[in-house]
Amino acid sequence: MWKTIVRRALLMIPQMFVLSLFIFILAKQMPGDPFTGLITPETDPSRLEELRQQAGFYDPWYVQYYHWIANAFQGDFGKSYTYKIAVSTLIGERGLNTFWLSLLSAIFVYLIAIPLGVLAGRYQESFLDKSITLYSFISYAIPTFVLSLIFVFIFGYRLMWFPTSGTVDVGLEPGTMAYYWSKIYHILLPAITYAILGTTAIIQYLRSEIIDAKTQDYVKTARSKGIPMRKVYTRHIFRNSLLPIAAFLGFTITGLLGGSIFIETIFGFPGMGQLFINSIMSRDYSVITALVMLYGFLTLLGSLLSDIIMSIVDPRIRID
Repeated sequence: MWKTIVRRALLMIPQMFVLSLFIFILAKQMPGDPFTGLITPETDPSRLEELRQQAGFYDPWYVQYYHWIANAFQGDFGKSYTYKIAVSTLIGERGLNTFWLSLLSAIFVYLIAIPLGVLAGRYQESFLDKSITLYSFISYAIPTFVLSLIFVFIFGYRLMWFPTSGTVDVGLEPGTMAYYWSKIYHILLPAITYAILGTTAIIQYLRSEIIDAKTQDYVKTARSKGIPMRKVYTRHIFRNSLLPIAAFLGFTITGLLGGSIFIETIFGFPGMGQLFINSIMSRDYSVITALVMLYGFLTLLGSLLSDIIMSIVDPRIRID
């Protein structure tokens, strides 16, 4: 297993290299540049040309790519033209916000989805099952930005239960209990929104697996031995039904870490999703390429994590 993990990790290197080359060239094809937004009636065109020369914008693409990838291997992804700080520092700050939002969202997703999926599968065709299925269809059909706007309007502006932007109240001293509670308070509403939209697949997969497991021979054998139905569900059906959910766990974790563009933008939450869309709007190439590289790495990591989790949950499975 460990040899396979090392081999898969080494295979990520050429994959990331191809991705970096593709993204770098694609980013350079975008119209405009980060300095275009600096143009005002008082702007001296010669100053803009000087900035472009200093940034190496007129060098051949392969020269620009060589300098960029050489610096990237040293952890230097350049400087953000918009935020005027190092890209690694900027992504580190935003990534920490997205991490806590993702962690809370993942907890809510599984706290909601697993009980509902189990109940829907156990009480198949009942009113409860139909209600849960209806909820799943609605949460799947409603667009992310629509639900986010509804929640901001109702819980943020009408009821005023939650803040509508930021990550912490102004004026609080870092490290105090009030500071940490404020951060949790700011994350709650976007995390709940994220969770409601992310439960559909887990509920439907778990429901289908439980319905299918109820007809398997091992369940009939357990019932013939007089084992109570409650124990049959907890020891046999539920455990085997979790395997498809475990297969998606790696992708779920890494997907959440990528941030949600719509949720973070609408809730004014300064995470990686909001940073990504703002960087595209401002033609901040250094941030765009670094973020896409990070998303690509998270996708590859998610695939590997899913295989590892599956092999742990089900010892019969071994990753090759």
